[in-house]
Amino acid sequence: MYRIGQGFDIHQLVEERDLILGGVRIENCKGLLGHSDADALCHAIIDAMLGALALGDIGMHFPDDDPQYYGCDSTELLKDVLYLVIKIGNIDCTIKAQTPKLSPYIDEIRSNLANILKIRMNQISVKAKTMEGMGPIGESKAIAVDAVVLLEEIIV
Repeated sequence: MYRIGQGFDIHQLVEERDLILGGVRIENCKGLLGHSDADALCHAIIDAMLGALALGDIGMHFPDDDPQYYGCDSTELLKDVLYLVIKIGNIDCTIKAQTPKLSPYIDEIRSNLANILKIRMNQISVKAKTMEGMGPIGESKAIAVDAVVLLEEIIV
């Protein structure tokens, strides 16, 4: 059985936070604001996987008012969702960020996510796009991520 899911996440960029995407620390003077480490890439993938499984969204499983998730590593949340899946076909993600320039980090992000998800690098695509200076993302006030996942075999 094949299932497709789509996920989205957006976080505000703020001072005195680390910028983490796909479990990789990105050099930047600002990071993403959130209850956890605010890894918008992992959050969008989690939402896509949960959507493909018809199990709601990340907030239902990892509420942002639950103290156990405060400051948590989002790659651990990703691993918690992975146990519901037998086989991932592929994942395609687009990070929308005016700054910083993410191209130097893309291969490291893909490799890290492939290791976490137990898939090959050619099964995960991560792209970075700017917003051409428009809106909160274009003004470097936020970063957003879209993710699509194809699950080939599932447990639930």
